[in-house]
Order: sequence, then structure tokens, then C-alpha cells
Amino acid sequence: MTRVGPYLCPVQQLESSLKTALQTAAQAVFGVEVPAASLTLQPTRKEFAGSFTLVTFPLTKSLGKGPEQIGQALGEWLKTNESRVRGYNVVKGFLNLEIADAEWLAQFEQLRAQPATAPVGTEGGPQRVVVEYSSPNTNKPLHLGHLRNNFLGYSVAEILKATGATVTKANLVNDRGIHICKSMIAYQHFGQGETPASAGMKGDHLAGKYYVLFEKHYREEIRQLEAEGVAADIAKKSAPLMTEAQQMLQAWEAGDPDVKALWSQMNGWVYEGFDATYKNIGVDFDQYYYESETYLLGKERVEEGLSKGVFFKKENGSVWVDLQAEGLDEKLLLRADGTSVYITQDLGTAELKYQDFGYDSSIYVIADEQNYHMQVLQATLKKLGKPYADAIHHLSYGMVDLPSGKMKSREGTVVDADELVRDVVAAAKAATLEKGKTEGLSDAELEELYHMLGLGALKYYLLKVDPKKRMLFNPEESVSLEGHTGPFIQYSHARIAAIRRKAAELGIDAQADWSQLATLEPTEQELIQELARYASVVAEAARNLSPAVVAQYAYDLAKAYNRFYAEVSIFQETDPAKRSLRVALSARVGEQIKASMGLLGIQVPERM
Repeated sequence: MTRVGPYLCPVQQLESSLKTALQTAAQAVFGVEVPAASLTLQPTRKEFAGSFTLVTFPLTKSLGKGPEQIGQALGEWLKTNESRVRGYNVVKGFLNLEIADAEWLAQFEQLRAQPATAPVGTEGGPQRVVVEYSSPNTNKPLHLGHLRNNFLGYSVAEILKATGATVTKANLVNDRGIHICKSMIAYQHFGQGETPASAGMKGDHLAGKYYVLFEKHYREEIRQLEAEGVAADIAKKSAPLMTEAQQMLQAWEAGDPDVKALWSQMNGWVYEGFDATYKNIGVDFDQYYYESETYLLGKERVEEGLSKGVFFKKENGSVWVDLQAEGLDEKLLLRADGTSVYITQDLGTAELKYQDFGYDSSIYVIADEQNYHMQVLQATLKKLGKPYADAIHHLSYGMVDLPSGKMKSREGTVVDADELVRDVVAAAKAATLEKGKTEGLSDAELEELYHMLGLGALKYYLLKVDPKKRMLFNPEESVSLEGHTGPFIQYSHARIAAIRRKAAELGIDAQADWSQLATLEPTEQELIQELARYASVVAEAARNLSPAVVAQYAYDLAKAYNRFYAEVSIFQETDPAKRSLRVALSARVGEQIKASMGLLGIQVPERM
């Protein structure tokens, strides 16, 4: 996992210096040396005046006074001796510190010296990270669960880039195996030469159609066998379609030309479909890996493990690894018939990625249903003594459920990704037309806007939830364009863009001298404080591999700006310095909203 170092953004630097001042105050007033670890500063609650709050309860024992007495004494000393503190108030055991406006202006100047997208910085310099996500199967189209995976992987990669890491976005395509053979067998039986063109379907949807058909007819065969008195477990193994699929897998691994030709044809259809979906949802990859190419290297690792004596063969010829000492179990690595399983190719892919990129961290964006599998992969690589085993990190995310229950690809009860994107774009169009805010935009610009808003709504809905949490997908809530949503933030950016255009038309200088400003409005101070948090937010998101942290920040910043916009006049202000500051604040907020949403893979409109 990437180590994000102790980068201090401007507001953290101020917090650190306030702690030092508080230590000096305690020494001066009480004659006691207080360690910095005992001083807990937190943002002041909005109903009280102040920016930082010191919790005084933990100091009562060492200072020998009550919490309110401590707050009063420390606050008075800071007000008299610390220029950055203009006032204070004490509420029970909480000392609320009011920061001087000159300090907030200095903070804003420091922020403006760097672009909104400036790297945060990492401990020990940038690291080499591979983020593997998407990992689709070529027997079905992408669905809602894949969307959460793709959006998470893309966003985590962008967040890590923002810390200065060198990031490679990788996609391991599951293009071989028994599940692929199921679609192929069904196509042989029921396809009658159908193609994406003749069917009027995307290639990935056509392959998915035959995967569902396989399962339908396979279940019918099982029921027939059970009706004839065959035990259920034997019926599942001996049903004709399943037998054919297993034989096809063996023929594929043996290089049968006819099987390989059908496999190439159907996979080619699927890749065209995937590419169209990836482009439409705005995700990309630097490197593709294919299990059909990595499984052979995985087989070599299995042979290596046998030669080292860390793997073993059972009587039927299958190869296993014993991980009971690691608190796991025995794990199959190679079937008795010599065909590989998922873990076989995963061993090969892990090595291939290391050969290609020499990663310090290899992040796998995989649902929590595969927690055990990922533990097995890492433990098996450690058994083999691979130097990159400890670099593997599983970003385990919660599954997406529907109100009706779990999605099942084999039964066709999934929320199709392409269809879902079309639905949210249509909802965005309807909501925008209802508000009547489409003046001055061409038809092409409107279609681009609807797609931007719809996709923004969907991405934000899936990313604002902590990745570790299982989530319920509510279609109606997901396309809502009000409240804690992506379009609310996008609208805030469009509003700021309009303000910048008007300021340019009026010739307002956003670089004026603000040093003589006597006071800041509370909402101006709040905005600067929010802006100053950005770097620490990105660092936290990188540490936790959680885009939800950035999503919440973007929402908080947009809300703070809307309060500022409602309470403070920009263009009616007669003081040129104040007017200039408000235009500059607006511009920086717009830049930071754009940067934050960009880390989520969400575009923001200039007009709306």
C-alpha cells in the first residue's frame, strides 16, 4: 500500500503552530510542560465563534485546574501574546479560538501560489503502484457491480497520482476458463451463426445472452436427470452441457484450432463492446493482461512450487498448497486433468506485473466476496518466496445489492451498465429541462451536458459510500439531482464559472492588494479554511484508498460556497479590494471543485 507521508497543508501548519503556542501558554501560566500529544484541536462547531477548538478536559490533572479555568487562562494568554489569535470563547470544557483575518488572508495567498492540482507529496518520494481494476469476464457485459469496481479503481489511481506516485492502471481480462466455454457451447448449440450485426446487439451483450441460455438449458438437464433418479450432485457434474463445456476447456488448453477460432471470434465481439462501455463511462487503462496469456506462467510457478516441495500432488494428480499453518486451508492450484484454476493465472499475473513495473504496491480492486481468495494468493506467493508477496494489497469493497436482492449474471438478473448509464442520462435531461436552464446551448452541447450530469450522478452515488461498506442500489435515489449528489456539486461549479465570466467582462482584478482589508466575513473565512484542507483530504483518501473522503470534501466545499454566495454580495460590493477577494475566492473554489471531482472521474460543466 502506498505510504503517504506527513504532508502538512496550510491549515495543518496553522494547527501545528497553535499547539506550540498552547504549550508555551501552559508553561507561562501554569508552569507545566504539556506534551503536544495531550493537546487535541478540532474544527469549531458552526454554532460557536471560532475556527479551532481545544478540548481542555484531558489537561485538568496535569494543570490542577478545572476545564473552564484552563480554557479562560490559555485563551487570555493567546489573545495577548499570539498575533494569529484575535479572540476566544469558552464553552464548558472547550476553548474555541478565533483566528485573525490577516492569518486567513495569508493562508489564501499561500494556497494561490500553487495550482489546485499540485501533488500532495509522499514519504520517501513517489512510489510505483499498479492498480488493477475492472477485470471483466468475456462471457457477459459489464453490470452495476462492475461500475462500482471501475469507478473505484479509476478514482483510487487518480488519487494516488495526486500524491506524486507513479501509477499504472491495469486491467486483467478473464478471457478463458469454464465460464467462457459455457457461452461458447451455448452459441454452438443455439447460435445459428448469429453475429452482433445480425442481432443488432453489442458483442458483450450477445455473449451474455448465450451464457444465460447455457444456464437455462443446463438447469433443465439437471432437473431431467434428477427426475430419472440421479443424485443432485452427480446430476450437476454429468449433465451433457457441463460435460461438453469441460471437454471444450481441455480442447482449448490443448490448442484445438476450431475451439480457438470460435473463442477468438466471440472474444473479439466482447472486446468491442467493452471498449465502447469504457469510453462511455470515462475510465481507461495503461496496461491490459489476459488470463489466456498469464495462466501458462502460473503453471510454471506451480511446477516451481512442486520442485521446492511447498506444493503437493494428490493421488488423482491435482496439485495443492497446504495453508493450514497460515490459518487458511488446502487450496487447489491445478486440476487433475491439468487445466488451471483462477489462482493459477493469478500467480502468473502477479509475477508478470512485477516484471513489467517492479511495483512497490500492487492494489487489487476486488469485491469482498474474494477476501479468502486474495489471502490465499498472498500466502501462496510467500510460500514460493516471491519478493513482491508483501506488496500485494486487496482493496476489498462491498457488493452492490438491489432492493430485490443479489444480482445473478447466470440468471440475467443484473442491472446492465450500458442500460443504467442511458437511464441516468435520460433522468438528467428530464431534470434539466424541468428547471429550464438550457438557454444558449446548442443541441450537441446539451447532449454533452446531459451525459456529464447523468454520469456524474451515478459515479458520485457509488463513490460517496465508503468502499468497505456493502451498499443498496436505489435507482430512484441514484438519479436524484438534488441534495448530496454529484449534480449539486456540478451546478456549483457552473455557477462559479458564470461569476468568473462576468468578472472578466467587468474587468475586475482578482490580483488586487488585500492586505489593508480590516475584516473578513464569516463565510469568507469558512471558505478559506475549506480550501486549505484540500491537500490533507487527498492524503487521507490515499492512505485509506477511499474516494469517499474526496467525495465528502467536494460536497462540503460546494455547500460552503453556496452559503457564501447567499450571504455575501460579489458584484454589488463597492470596496474594490473586497470585490476582488470574492472573485478570487470564487475562482479558487471552482478550481478546487474541478480538481476534487476530477479525482472521482467526474467532469464539471462550465454552463448549466
